[in-house]
Amino acid sequence: MPVKGPNWSPEVAYYDCRYAVLRKPLGFPRGAEILADDDQAIHAWVESEGKVVAVGRAHLIPADSDGSQADHAGPGAAKCPAFGPLTGEGNRPAIQIRQMGTLPSHQRQGMAAKVLSDLEKSSNEILGANTGFLQARAHAIPFYESQGWAIIDDEYEIPGIGPHRSMMKHLG
Repeated sequence: MPVKGPNWSPEVAYYDCRYAVLRKPLGFPRGAEILADDDQAIHAWVESEGKVVAVGRAHLIPADSDGSQADHAGPGAAKCPAFGPLTGEGNRPAIQIRQMGTLPSHQRQGMAAKVLSDLEKSSNEILGANTGFLQARAHAIPFYESQGWAIIDDEYEIPGIGPHRSMMKHLG
């Protein structure tokens, strides 16, 4: 399974999967799958029969950031909330996992677990991260819990996307 970055820009096939899983079903226009800092993130994906079928990315949360940010690079992006535990001692350097998705035809085959595991490991090795954060859609929470992630807040709504919970995991 490929893992690349930072200082690498995803190819069209990677973005095609990300769009098909995470943005198109919600009616977002093409381009909403691209994040402004994709070239600074670590990306992991799974290919099957020459097609990208599962994707995810992790980026280092800047030392002066509370983790809040725009949901995507395009106009009208909703703002995702801050991660409160970032202020806790020993929680930095920290990464955020974003844009995790698997094509429906390839779900429940361990691909998302592999992407997530590779992102966690690479974030620790390459970026020195010892804590990970993410904002999980409500239906994905059981998956993340099965991978050792813990809920850290109450449910909130990201406009245009739906209900979410913030989660964290110690990586190292």
